[in-house]
Amino acid sequence: MRRIFAFLAGVVAFAATAAAARDELVTSVVSPDGEAIPFVLTTDGGSPTHAALLMPGGSGNLSPRLQDGQLVMSLGGNFLIRTRDLFAGPRIVAVSMDATTTPGRVRAIVADLERRFGRLSIYVLGNSRGSYATMTLGERMDGEVEGFVHTSSLNAIASYDTRRFRSRHLIVAHGMDSCMGTNVSAALAAHRSYGTPLIVMEGGTAVSRPCEAYSYHGFYGIERQTVGKITAWMLERR
Repeated sequence: MRRIFAFLAGVVAFAATAAAARDELVTSVVSPDGEAIPFVLTTDGGSPTHAALLMPGGSGNLSPRLQDGQLVMSLGGNFLIRTRDLFAGPRIVAVSMDATTTPGRVRAIVADLERRFGRLSIYVLGNSRGSYATMTLGERMDGEVEGFVHTSSLNAIASYDTRRFRSRHLIVAHGMDSCMGTNVSAALAAHRSYGTPLIVMEGGTAVSRPCEAYSYHGFYGIERQTVGKITAWMLERR
């Protein structure tokens, strides 16, 4: 029970510190095959130069929608999705979307963003199982977007050779991530073998199972620090 109370208190505190940005449900974008692509656009009113496309782990199905006038979505507790307010800033617009390996769906969203904001440096971010999408898109969309960020990556990242790509790549891991499918040793191996930039976070806490969002795997308790390091890396380039 004490762990549950700590978890709820943390969620409330986090929401209170990340309330400056505004969410908008976008339902007007359509994929090349005619399928609607709903997503959540999060901005803070600035003039962005970059976009962070955030894809969750798990099933990858965010399914954002309005329910009784309120925005609801599946996987809202996922690290990338619950920190969308922290990604959104004067220079970055955040997009919370279903995880996908289909370039056409990403291109449709990017086209909508650039109609709104003009030319942007696009970064595609995946968390946990969502890193399967970023690794796949890293091959299929190399050079089309500025970069890819793989957070709490699947162990396949160990053999993901980024030296062959034009787009930038960043791996973000937690040193105490005990989820068997996303072992930090795989991230370290990729860094050693291929020189892929790597951020290893420390600290935070865990109040959920090892592979769930409110644990070291999900950077629980150090969200602001983790997002800060990711966005600093993104903003190194225009």
